[in-house]
Amino acid sequence: MTTTQARTEPDHAHGADPHAGHAAPAAAAGHQGPHGYSAQKDAHLKRLRRIEGQIRGLQRMVDEDVYCIDVLTQVSAGTKALQSFALSLLEEHLRHCVAAAAEEGGAELDAKVAEATAAIGRLLRS
Repeated sequence: MTTTQARTEPDHAHGADPHAGHAAPAAAAGHQGPHGYSAQKDAHLKRLRRIEGQIRGLQRMVDEDVYCIDVLTQVSAGTKALQSFALSLLEEHLRHCVAAAAEEGGAELDAKVAEATAAIGRLLRS
């Protein structure tokens, strides 16, 4: 596990898969993956490639000694793009994982709500 994974992946009690037993609604439509974002995976990857291009553009701007305010403007645009992507993933998590846990209720629901709350907290601090 990389340092990034250690910071971004939630800890789960006893190593259990938190998504086990939760079939993605899109799985029935032929999409692969157990996560809420699986049905939109191609669109998400396209969006991330666009954001990656923005970041590479920032590197070029610095390399070409572009005026600092112009670089900062592009940093702001890249940050907003990542935040928008994160909110989209959060919405899909709530609709898929948290909604499935709500059907089960009990400890599973409590765990998913706590997990989503922690993720929202990290987004607010970023």
